[in-house]
Amino acid sequence: MPTVVEEPSRIPVPGGKTIDEYVGRVATGDSGVSVAVMAAPPGWSEPAQQPDFDEVTIVLEGSVLVEHDGETLVAHAGQAVVTRAGERVQYSVGPDGARYVAICVPAFSPELAQRDE
Repeated sequence: MPTVVEEPSRIPVPGGKTIDEYVGRVATGDSGVSVAVMAAPPGWSEPAQQPDFDEVTIVLEGSVLVEHDGETLVAHAGQAVVTRAGERVQYSVGPDGARYVAICVPAFSPELAQRDE
């Protein structure tokens, strides 16, 4: 049966980034997929990770940088980046910050992200 998600679940994270999850382990208890809108301030970055999920990042505003194998991909507003499970990546944002949608299959969890300490 179709359902309406009335509002996202805000997931607290350090560094000034906000995560508003609409579908996923926190918001709906769904482990198959997660969909979240994220906002990161200028200069934000997170530790490298080698997740056990595929991730599609759709950039709405600003730019998202993805470092992989010594190269950096830059996705600007209106573009997307697709990363596959098992790829070692590190996410950061450009000088204007970014607002973006992240879709993970299976759903994001800290354990599946396998971030560096």
